[in-house]
Order: sequence, then C-alpha cells, then structure tokens
Amino acid sequence: MSPSMKNAHGPMTRRMAICTGLSAMGAAFAQAPAPISAPAAGGEEERPTFRVKVDMVVLSFTVTDNKGHYVTGLKPTDFKVTEDGIVQKVSTFGEGNKPPVLVLEDGSTRPIVQASAAPTKAPDAAESRGDAFVGTNVFVLFDTSNYMYRGFVYASDAIADFVRGLDRADSVAVYTFSRNLSRAATLTRDRNQAIMGLRKAVAGDDSALYNALLLALRDAAKVPGRKVVIVFSNGPDNASMVAPDDVRAVAEDEGIPIYVISTNDVNRDAISSNVFKRISQRTGGQVFFAKTWQKQVEAFESIRESLGNSYTVTYYPQPNPNDGFRRINIEILSDAAKKLRVRARPGYRPSRTF
Repeated sequence: MSPSMKNAHGPMTRRMAICTGLSAMGAAFAQAPAPISAPAAGGEEERPTFRVKVDMVVLSFTVTDNKGHYVTGLKPTDFKVTEDGIVQKVSTFGEGNKPPVLVLEDGSTRPIVQASAAPTKAPDAAESRGDAFVGTNVFVLFDTSNYMYRGFVYASDAIADFVRGLDRADSVAVYTFSRNLSRAATLTRDRNQAIMGLRKAVAGDDSALYNALLLALRDAAKVPGRKVVIVFSNGPDNASMVAPDDVRAVAEDEGIPIYVISTNDVNRDAISSNVFKRISQRTGGQVFFAKTWQKQVEAFESIRESLGNSYTVTYYPQPNPNDGFRRINIEILSDAAKKLRVRARPGYRPSRTF
C-alpha cells in the first residue's frame, strides 16, 4: 500500500481498519488469531455498550534550550501537565535512566518502594509498577528488504554499535523485516544475544515497513514502562496492507515514540520522507536522514543522547468527557520557559471497549 493512502476517519474507524489489516496480515506473519468472544447465552443479540477506558498515561519528553542543548535537572514542580486544559496529578517522575520517584501531593518526591522490601501496607498502583520504569525498552526495526541491499552490512554494523552503547538499565529487541517480520532477538538486556540475532539477518524481498511497524508497536505496547521504536529503513514500502498514518495513530495513542533513521536522501523520495517526519514528530520521536555509515552512527548517537536526557512522567487522567483526541500540553514553570522547547507527543485517543 502506498504511503499516500488516505487516513481512515475517526479513532473507532481507524481501529476497525487496523484490526482488519492485522487479521489479513495474520497468515503472512504467522500470528496467532485473536480470541473470539462467545455469543450471548440463548443466541440473543446484545446491544453493544461502549465504555471509554484510560489506564495510566506514560508521557516521555525532552526539554532543550534555544541552542538545542538538553536541559536536565528539572523537578516535578518545574512543569505542569494538562490534558485538554485539565491539570493532571503526576504520579511518578523519572529523568534519563535514573530510578523514578513518587510525586507526593505537595510536589515533593520519595523513592518508590521496591518489591523486595517487606511492605507495611498494600502499595498503590504507582508503587507496584515503579520498577518497570527503570531504563528504556528499545525496539529496533531493521529493514532487510531489497531496498537496503547495497548498504546492508554497514547498516548492521551501525545498529550493533548502538546496541553495545545502550545504558545497562536498557533492554533491547531487534526485529528485521522485508515482506515478513522476524523477531531476531526478543527483548533482553543481553547485548550479545541481541547482536547475534541481528547478524542472522539476510537481505532480500519486498518491503512491508508499515505492517512490520504495526506489529512491533503491538509487542512494545504489552511491555510496562518506557519504550521506543527505532526504525532503520531506506523508506519505500511496496507490500504493506495498512496505512502509515493509521500506524502512527497507534503509536501516538500508546505513547510510544518512534525514531526513524532513513538511509535515503531527504529529497529523493518525498513521500517516504514526509511520512517519516510526520510519524516521528507526532509520537515525540525524531527523524534522521543518514545516507552514509558515519551519518548513521551519528544518528544513533543522537538517539542514545535523547533517551539519556529525557523525562518520563505517569499520571491517571482526571475526569474528561472527551472520548476523542485528548491534547496534552507540558508547560515549563520558570522564568526561562520562553527560551525552552519541549518535544513530546501532542496527545492520544482513549480506547473504547465493549
């Protein structure tokens, strides 16, 4: 499917279209079929009731000054998070790969009680999930289609160097794709295992980039804590059955930043370049156009720096009648706020369930 395919209208229509696409992709990607609900007792048809379900929101963002330098050392009292203008109560706060802390009512913080400590009372939800936010779950999606044939070896080396340089607290998964997706190395902190899976990749066949990206996002969404997807691709897609903007919407709703490293020239394939820009910007990630091996290494270094200097907060949304797109805003509460730039996803759509 061409990246220029028009978007489905509305979050529910989009999710139905994506579900249809996933069903069609199941045979090609050897995915287990989704469970089917049993019919109502007595064969009677029940009228579906939609409910808006919003779990804990995970929000990652970076702050830079007017020269592009990362601003670190901010505290929970230095910013305000709003959703459709409604101020949110931040539950946990983390900077880089440091252990997150609980944010108390007065804005002060305290360490999150680890599971190994004997609790004197039942921990709240934020405490019980806190250890999941140490480090980042990094999903690398490597294009091994015919489009990548010429630079395949150099690309593999650049990815291996990136994996070796990740923080010790980070976990990494390496997926490869051409027409089909291969989970070369599932999520692990064993760098050798990840690189071993990477080295087994073989170039060839058509490119189903957006099919593979959707499946990678589905895997990442099941993992608690902070996660990102890094796409390393030449750009063209001639085999996907889902539209890129539908995939982007899934990442946006799940709060998963997408970083893209394109080995193509930004002006050579305008369609893919614009899609990459839109996907990364709308999810809080970044895009890099790196045709040479040196540029690719620099792009990975920039991503590693971004992960190490990002902030991650969690919150449970305040009551909000809007079951459509909810706009998130992060406001820096300091005199220097006008000179600072926040990069984050613009919002999300709460899931609707039967």
